[in-house]
Amino acid sequence: MIWDLHCHLSGVEGKTVDERIAQLMVYADRMGVERLIFFMGWPFLTDPTPKQFREQNDQVMQAISHWHDRAFGFVYLNAKYVEESLQELDRCVKNGPMIGVKLWVAARCNDPAIDPIIQRAGELKALIYQHTWFKTGGNLTGESTPSDLALMAARHPEIPIVAGHTGGDWELGLRAIQNSPNLYAGIGGSDPTAGMTEMAVRTLGAERVIYGSDIGGRSFASQLAKVQGADIPEVSKRLILGGNLKRLLTPILNEKGIKV
Repeated sequence: MIWDLHCHLSGVEGKTVDERIAQLMVYADRMGVERLIFFMGWPFLTDPTPKQFREQNDQVMQAISHWHDRAFGFVYLNAKYVEESLQELDRCVKNGPMIGVKLWVAARCNDPAIDPIIQRAGELKALIYQHTWFKTGGNLTGESTPSDLALMAARHPEIPIVAGHTGGDWELGLRAIQNSPNLYAGIGGSDPTAGMTEMAVRTLGAERVIYGSDIGGRSFASQLAKVQGADIPEVSKRLILGGNLKRLLTPILNEKGIKV
């Protein structure tokens, strides 16, 4: 069972969202990926207006509309616009088909001003994916680090949150989230470096590590290799490739009456 936490419609061949997701399903079938989670449309915008992130969420909802047996969506929000983001959360999750939240680089997640978004997501049982990075040359304005996320997670200890990319510099990222039991390492979207998954399992336990590809920025094959080629027990690989994500999504899937 392979569930992919981290998929995009950008970087994929096709003039429409329907053409792009159909092409991705061809690749997913080839690699044995059963279910895919999509967030963000195109173009990539680091600081979208409410109108722009609504348009991108519409793209995702259109893309998944013909693939309910395979594809889910996370609502893309800009935490600089708290009220508009709360409205979009209700539109796409409470009253729509989406099952999670994607936060990118517009506002750092250590700012308590974004707490209403986190709290509302928790109320809806929506899984939160927060992009994180430790960049050698310095992060973008508004780009969160795993240390920022650890501060935010401490304010919401009952809400599960995924540290996207495990901070890029994964050795630092894993240590930064180690003592935050509600944080999970999203290992997708970086080079398939030997030892990454092994360290994640040693540091966090296999139950807190989640596979994702970051396709179309990365390939299924390179990202699956991080797990399938890791020197860890098979039971740990099964958790990372799908078991953990299914467990975290089960509450909201049950709430929406979706059987998996």
